[in-house]
Amino acid sequence: MFEQTFKNIDDILWKDAGCSTELDYAEQSSWILFLKWLDDYEKEKETKASLENKKFKPVLDKEYQWSSWAIIKKKDGKVDFNKILTGPDLKKFVDDKLFPYLSSFRNKAENFNTIEYKIGEIFSEVKNKLQDGYTLRDVINEVDNLEFKSSEQKHELSALYEEKIKNMGNAGRNGGEYYTPRPLIKSIIKVIDPKVRETVYDGAVGSAGFLVEAFEHMSKSKSLTASELITLQTKSFYGAEKKTLAYIIGIMNMILHGIESPNIVHQNTLETNIQEIQNKDRVDIILANPPFGGKEKTNIQENFPIKTGETAYLFLQHFIKKLKVGGRCGVVIKNTFLSNTDNASIALRKQLLEECNLFTILDLPSGAFLGTVVKTVVLFFEKGKPTEKVWYYQLNTGRSMGKTNPLNENDLVDFIKTAKSQKNTNNSWSIDLKEINKDDLDLSVKNPNTKELIDERTPEEIVNEIKKLDKESSKLLNEIEKLL
Repeated sequence: MFEQTFKNIDDILWKDAGCSTELDYAEQSSWILFLKWLDDYEKEKETKASLENKKFKPVLDKEYQWSSWAIIKKKDGKVDFNKILTGPDLKKFVDDKLFPYLSSFRNKAENFNTIEYKIGEIFSEVKNKLQDGYTLRDVINEVDNLEFKSSEQKHELSALYEEKIKNMGNAGRNGGEYYTPRPLIKSIIKVIDPKVRETVYDGAVGSAGFLVEAFEHMSKSKSLTASELITLQTKSFYGAEKKTLAYIIGIMNMILHGIESPNIVHQNTLETNIQEIQNKDRVDIILANPPFGGKEKTNIQENFPIKTGETAYLFLQHFIKKLKVGGRCGVVIKNTFLSNTDNASIALRKQLLEECNLFTILDLPSGAFLGTVVKTVVLFFEKGKPTEKVWYYQLNTGRSMGKTNPLNENDLVDFIKTAKSQKNTNNSWSIDLKEINKDDLDLSVKNPNTKELIDERTPEEIVNEIKKLDKESSKLLNEIEKLL
């Protein structure tokens, strides 16, 4: 129903000089979608308050509500074209009045978890990039066609928004930072299996794919009581995101999936000294695909016992510290972590193996992440007891993967099934920690079921085979020349 509207919005944004990439489309449509969602959300709350004979106080002052500036309607429900702003007038209102007003909420809000703070945080960071007020008017008109009222409408909008995030992820290197393939996320969550009333955390939220899929998994795991639903929506999912665009998209994605009070903070997780993490800060579940390859500054490295410029290694230290005893983690990391011989890599492997039970390593094929050929693995571990045995699974899809042939859920069915029993197959095996080198703690993926092909022919036989092939090639070329 709403698919054409989303397409129309992108077509309109494409025409504006201020938007040139899928990243711009996602950012600019997100802040407008957010304000329309907020208007529908407020109307729903107002109706509920009226039915219960309670007073209702809207979050926004009348002048800044959607129905006062975006789409003004007459009493008969038709748009009042004499009153709505457009062109330079609309752009001036949005840039000079609306955004400053909304950004001021960050200082007024009582705490980080209120909708007021989220409004202030979003509009303090995002900017209206649309240079043409008439283009802005066209986008607003399209967004007004969307309704965030019924569960069916929200479900369709969340699916369309996910598709937008996926397109952004395919748009190039920067877009890929925000998108982890959903089939992989779902598979990680099925193995970790978060339960209702457990807290779930992602310190590198991106587009919040892990959190929304965990919400879907947990909300469908059983029949929820009213209390459990409230807990899921308000006290179960937490995260942090450094980048502005990802923060905005992550919040919008969570809202569209039914988490109306996203507990995401806009900050660099690595700026927190992990020695300051207390019991009250710890969580039951961590699901993440942290950025890797970065060169973190010395002042950031000082927050961690194991000093390294590798961003992913700092995140892994943070995650280990952030987990409760008995807590479980599924985290994506470069496969070189398993075998690098530098001091930081060895020290981090030692910490992981001594403080946690690294019960599963999923080895992903090249191309599993669109836009990169970097090889990655997923580490699954539980905090509180040392590792005695590691079970490996080498994912073999039997094909080259890319934008036209991405990772899909069928690719991971066998992994999920086999991970429960941790049995050994052609694609899976176990190693006892007693068997590994105690000096470098090398955990490299080495499938014992894959035999190297050894050419047992003698040198003379190989030479004769080459001569035979040369003769056949010459004969074929002569026949082709005769035909010509």
